[in-house]
Amino acid sequence: MMPLVRPTRLAPGARVAVVAPSGPVPEERLQAGLDVLRGWDLEPVVAAHVLDRHAEFDYLAGGDPDRAADLQRAWCDPSVDAVLCARGGYGAQRIVDLLDWDAMRAAGPKVFVGFSDITALHEAFAVRLGLATLHGPMAAGVDFVKNARAQEHLRATLLAPETVRVIASGGTALVPGRARGVTLGGCLSLLAAELGTPHARPSARGGLLCLEDVGEETYRLDRYLTQLLRGGRLDGVHGVLLGSWEKCEDPGRLRALLADRLGGLGVPVVEEFGFGHCEGALTIPFGVSAELDADTGTLTLDEPALS
Repeated sequence: MMPLVRPTRLAPGARVAVVAPSGPVPEERLQAGLDVLRGWDLEPVVAAHVLDRHAEFDYLAGGDPDRAADLQRAWCDPSVDAVLCARGGYGAQRIVDLLDWDAMRAAGPKVFVGFSDITALHEAFAVRLGLATLHGPMAAGVDFVKNARAQEHLRATLLAPETVRVIASGGTALVPGRARGVTLGGCLSLLAAELGTPHARPSARGGLLCLEDVGEETYRLDRYLTQLLRGGRLDGVHGVLLGSWEKCEDPGRLRALLADRLGGLGVPVVEEFGFGHCEGALTIPFGVSAELDADTGTLTLDEPALS
């Protein structure tokens, strides 16, 4: 696994498009998120269908063609410097194959931010565009709107990435040690769902794999991890970073499961790394070379997340 192309950092006045590839977006939180972006001296541009709701499936932010068109239009607009997702939920997988990846590749690299269901797009941007992305808070998310740590870490990553070369989580080693590799990952259930789909990565070989999820029972997490193991997705991985497991079952039972399924990989594993569906979530760049130190709970980037 090789490092991917890093987009250019944002500067004051940069135009940031907000899109909704997945679930419906609360208007009040969206407006609060836009105010945060303006407070960073950025110019938010809201895509046409961000506040839509699907006529039949109310868990989607409008129809698949409209959500795909919003994302593609924002990406291919030369005046837009970054694309931020409004929220996760569900729906990104439904639009991946509706996007014109040749046109998006021709538009050149730019910053892309999101997490949770947006994992499907992180994978697609990596495989189809060869582009590094940011796993971080979304514009209409509670964390983005209300949490100072989440806001500041994303702001620094976007505008002054050289100041966050070391991401110190306060996490602890599930399996001690150090490892080098290229970062990737996201929501565990979405990564399991990617297996067997067009353009899916065959494995995380050479990678530092970031995993987190929300609202899952232990047996479901067991199934996802076992599926990744049986499908060869974890073959050759160099290290694993475990983020939040909000609204999952008993932490002790979960820890035992993670040790059972990941301990046999023979690589460093750090838990409680502070990214994902938790309060004050850190922004983690995907597609960059880094060193994981599980004992100190740190991820040190070889270069800033953005160029």
